[in-house]
Amino acid sequence: MREILGRRLQRLRDRFQSLRPTQERTGAPPDLLDAALTCATVRQWPVLPGVGRSAADGSRCACPDPDCVVPGAHPFDPGLLAATTDPRMVAWWWTRRPAAPVLLATGGTAPCAVSLPAGAAARALVRLDAGGLRLGPVVATQTRWSLLVAPYSLERLGELLYAKDHVPSSLRFHGEGGYLLLPPSAASSGGQVRWEREPGPDGAVWLPEVEAVVDALVEASSGAPGGGSRLAY
Repeated sequence: MREILGRRLQRLRDRFQSLRPTQERTGAPPDLLDAALTCATVRQWPVLPGVGRSAADGSRCACPDPDCVVPGAHPFDPGLLAATTDPRMVAWWWTRRPAAPVLLATGGTAPCAVSLPAGAAARALVRLDAGGLRLGPVVATQTRWSLLVAPYSLERLGELLYAKDHVPSSLRFHGEGGYLLLPPSAASSGGQVRWEREPGPDGAVWLPEVEAVVDALVEASSGAPGGGSRLAY
């Protein structure tokens, strides 16, 4: 199965190989298209391009909001509902915007995620590993880590959080109608998004249930400086 998926992805790469010189001239990371195609075709995760940074001022978002808190790292045009696993659409997007961040549309049949400050997340992973819990992929930036979990509904999440005495506001939940920035995109906080724990090379990605990780994430975030109430992108 892995060999079949690998050959399919290689054919897609070869098909759009002629567009590589365009990417190299723009200085864009040449593997953003590969990453988007891998997510869409191998993992069957719906993706779409992020808005990116302003061409005139690379420190600002290309969207109309001058005070955007996640510059470049959110959907704009196309909108989130356009996310797809169709390799032709994915290739069309990234060959025209080779520097666009890769966004995963979370929820539905796609993974959901829980994100928290990086230091708190590192402590939480130590606790979860010590407890013998099998974790899935973890996406990391300089300031925040996101644990991918099995899809959950907003109703299910609401019931889970209602039972907690306190949920730090630094925890963010990426469920139905949400999105998550994926490697190797440029992070809005600076640097590059990376895999702290990488998905396997084939299409089967293990995802824990949100109930299995939320206690450790709440506890770790509550112990963060400032009580974990400050969002840091």
